[in-house]
Amino acid sequence: MAQISQKDLAVIIVGWNVRDVLLKNIDSLRKSQGVDFEIIVVDNHSKDGTVDAVRAAYPDVTVIANTENHGFSKACNQGIDASNSRHILLLNPDMLVEADALAKTIAYLDAHPDVAVVSGKLLNKHGKPIHHFRRFPTIGDQLVIIFKLGKLFPRLLDRYHARDLNPEHEQAVDTVRGSYFAINRTALDTIGKLDERYYIWFEEVDYCKRAHFHKMKVMYVPTIVAHDLVGESFKQRHLFWKQTHFMRSMLSYFEKWHPGWRVWVIRAARPTILIAAKVADLVMY
Repeated sequence: MAQISQKDLAVIIVGWNVRDVLLKNIDSLRKSQGVDFEIIVVDNHSKDGTVDAVRAAYPDVTVIANTENHGFSKACNQGIDASNSRHILLLNPDMLVEADALAKTIAYLDAHPDVAVVSGKLLNKHGKPIHHFRRFPTIGDQLVIIFKLGKLFPRLLDRYHARDLNPEHEQAVDTVRGSYFAINRTALDTIGKLDERYYIWFEEVDYCKRAHFHKMKVMYVPTIVAHDLVGESFKQRHLFWKQTHFMRSMLSYFEKWHPGWRVWVIRAARPTILIAAKVADLVMY
């Protein structure tokens, strides 16, 4: 049997009940110019007809239909395993890419084998830039986040949010948002796939941390542009569900990279955060 030739880029989209925005995403991808790429959709057991809709509209798209929700990291790894491309782009379903974004991404990864991850400028639905690169989390800024202190004292998160870095400049950063997360083949060969202990959240932070551990770079390249509609799947979840998984992933990250007293601080804070989330859900719903 003749071997299928390898493509330049596999675009892997993990979705859950986001049929309409996912179809628009694929439509924008198909307008990409000068790129030899494949699209792999990993559906985490949607109930809105996503699988049938994608297969009907785009028969050339590979669809993996899970019979349960495996979470983000495992589903991404399913897509990576099914791919036949040199590089990988993890793309959220609620994204619209510019026509030249994929070509620029491939060219950058090819030219910089020491770069593990590349992301670009993300624009919100109003066309405004999303300041999405971060410094690696510390226990202090994560406590500010989970106790919502940043709402009252936003300057407390300036270091974590890397507010001193200009989003118009190409630069090496600690971490980037996972919604447009391009992984170099050299990184896959050196670092491997995503860590499946993270069901959702912190999986991209962990991968960037692993890249730095292996002396590879994470690059923010603002000439690569995509539009991020932000959180279409999360809108369907209650606060308690979100806080439960966020705290669980945060705990996994600190257990892996910062063992000791920091882990105990998170464990001590978790019951209070989850009780508050449950009360908020009762009031809202």
